[in-house]
Amino acid sequence: MKNKKHLSRLFVALALSGATSFSLAADTIKIAFAGPATGPLTQYGDMQFNGSKMAVEQINKAGGVDGKQLEGIVYDDACDPKQAVAVANKVVNNEIKFVIGHFCSSATQPAADVYNDEGILMITPSSTNPAITERGYKLVFRTIGLDSDQGPTAANFIADHVKPKNVAIIHDKQQYGEGLATAVKQTLEKRGVKVGMFTAINPGDKDFSSLIAQLKKENPDIVYFGGYHPELGLLLRQSRERGLNVQFMGPEGTGNTALSAIAGAASEGLYVTLPPPYDQDPRNKTLADAFKAANRDPSGPFVFTAYAAVQALAQAIGKVGEDPEEVAEYLHQNSFDTPIGKLAFDAKGDPKDFKFVVYTWHQDGSKTEIK
Repeated sequence: MKNKKHLSRLFVALALSGATSFSLAADTIKIAFAGPATGPLTQYGDMQFNGSKMAVEQINKAGGVDGKQLEGIVYDDACDPKQAVAVANKVVNNEIKFVIGHFCSSATQPAADVYNDEGILMITPSSTNPAITERGYKLVFRTIGLDSDQGPTAANFIADHVKPKNVAIIHDKQQYGEGLATAVKQTLEKRGVKVGMFTAINPGDKDFSSLIAQLKKENPDIVYFGGYHPELGLLLRQSRERGLNVQFMGPEGTGNTALSAIAGAASEGLYVTLPPPYDQDPRNKTLADAFKAANRDPSGPFVFTAYAAVQALAQAIGKVGEDPEEVAEYLHQNSFDTPIGKLAFDAKGDPKDFKFVVYTWHQDGSKTEIK
């Protein structure tokens, strides 16, 4: 906890300065790291920045790229669409050609418009909404799966393992949460499962008494929540306090230790979809140990996807130079050995064959994979 607080303070300091470099070398290849360094989703930004930073450090230690050191510069968008556009414009003004980020889909999409117009290559290690890569942008990539994969994974698990007669689905009206909720609803209905309730909350809501009353009346066998951990944590806690003991399920935007800090014992038993546990892969032991030695948690769902994004980008730059269009073409045409496995991109810039895993979440912040 002490190390996490230190990192959070570090990134707040970085945000207050506008942008901060991870390298001071004069002859460098600059990469913008864009995501939430402040705000309620800072923990996810820490995951993304830690993975990116470790990749930069290890690549630089091994000699860099074409004799140059990588220089990672943090930009804080607070997961806010307007701030994300402002960040994108700063990246343009600072003449940076490559971006790892953004984090939230609702921030990534408008920023991607700016990058595409300005010829800047972007790889998001965390944004899962399909629309981000559906517009035909050749300079936009991601190293994580899509909601169109994650939603059906959750829905099929619900249909096959819970076997419910009635499902309630809640989302937070944001691109990420609503997109996931819709994908879950559509898949459940195709499976012949009744979705008796499909409703929304507002981001930042604190009081869910009315929603809980609706859920009690609907009496679902399971509640799926599309959104992030701050709202779900409160919903879980208040549901327990008001005697609603229904099973909940959420996406990777909810499965982190902050959820347990908010919900306490009410987080025990939550079903959650997450990327595979890359830090537990024996092939990644040396890398996971390097994170731990640097007092950084390797277990977050976006740590290794960020590392892989920097790694693939660096390899491509090493092959074709620093022109973003040539780098993008190389990324599209080749595959890369990374800690998340063999990474290859399809024509849209999405990773091929990405799989989400279903876990049972525990109140101490640990999780158990459901086979």
